[in-house]
Amino acid sequence: MSITREIVLGEIADIALPQGGVLGQADILRALTIEDGLIRFVLEVPDAAAARALAGVEAEARARLLRLPGIRQVQIVTTAPAAPAPSLKLGGHPRPQAGPQAIPGVRHILAIGSGKGGVGKSTVSSNLAVALARAGRRVGLLDADIYGPSQPRMMGVTGRPASPDGQRIEPLRAHGVTLMSIGLMLKEGEAVVWRGPMLMGAMQQMLQQVNWGELDVLLIDLPPGTGDVQLSLCQKAPVTGAIIVSTPQDVALLDARRAIDMFGKLKTPVLGLVENMSSYVCPKCGHEAHIFGHGGVAAEAEALGLPFLGALPLELEVRLAGDNGTPIALGEGVAAAAFARLADRLVAGGMA
Repeated sequence: MSITREIVLGEIADIALPQGGVLGQADILRALTIEDGLIRFVLEVPDAAAARALAGVEAEARARLLRLPGIRQVQIVTTAPAAPAPSLKLGGHPRPQAGPQAIPGVRHILAIGSGKGGVGKSTVSSNLAVALARAGRRVGLLDADIYGPSQPRMMGVTGRPASPDGQRIEPLRAHGVTLMSIGLMLKEGEAVVWRGPMLMGAMQQMLQQVNWGELDVLLIDLPPGTGDVQLSLCQKAPVTGAIIVSTPQDVALLDARRAIDMFGKLKTPVLGLVENMSSYVCPKCGHEAHIFGHGGVAAEAEALGLPFLGALPLELEVRLAGDNGTPIALGEGVAAAAFARLADRLVAGGMA
């Protein structure tokens, strides 16, 4: 049976909306495409609050459409129309603050860190956020990699956050995740040329001046290394703990140890280590290769007495999905299952 536009719309038409009425009667569905077992569309709503309220609608629509014959994946992006640029300015000196300050409505804050760049920390952050959302958690994702923000591309978001009062920022939403990034405030390719105090000021603003809403967990995608952003985060917010991402190779593990030592000095618990790019399975012959070594992160976790949270495979599809703004955790398969297991472990451990 060929799945047509009419079949898709008919399947989800009677889904009830939080504000009343049903999806089929609301003029919010945009850009519907059906191709090779993949259904994509956008739900466009007036503001970020309305987007957050549609989490249940997204989940119900996805579940219904996945039951259609031949449909293997459903990608839904909920977004608000582009709004005028916020009048408040990010950056500048941080405001005086007596110790870490809680973020209203946010239960847990998890920092995703790495000792060096290129280990897939941002890819892990976006996919873990999506996997947690699919597991039923209310999830926020803060892209704190000020110099190299990548989450807008990885999460498929191109809108600009609004600030109706010039004081607080309304974050965007994609794939069931509430998202904020300095990259959403800049033109694509525009560089951030700031000294340390401005970085710390921007970090404080994105923590305290964004309307995050009610969240079970806020994931913070940190820049690589052990610098001002990490210091500012742990001083300004009550971080539940840090997750360290590394590849198995010795050079990456050396830098991961430095990140672990930094969080120790900042009195932030390290909740565990994740081994990314753990193995590669050839899609043609099925041979498994350990390009960056094997088991190094698990051994390091054991030596340090820290939990080993799981191994994630090296797959071309993970990179392609991130470049296309549709994290691999949205679908099915080996990589998606690995992220789902990681999310389940965090939920079971009370960390999300």
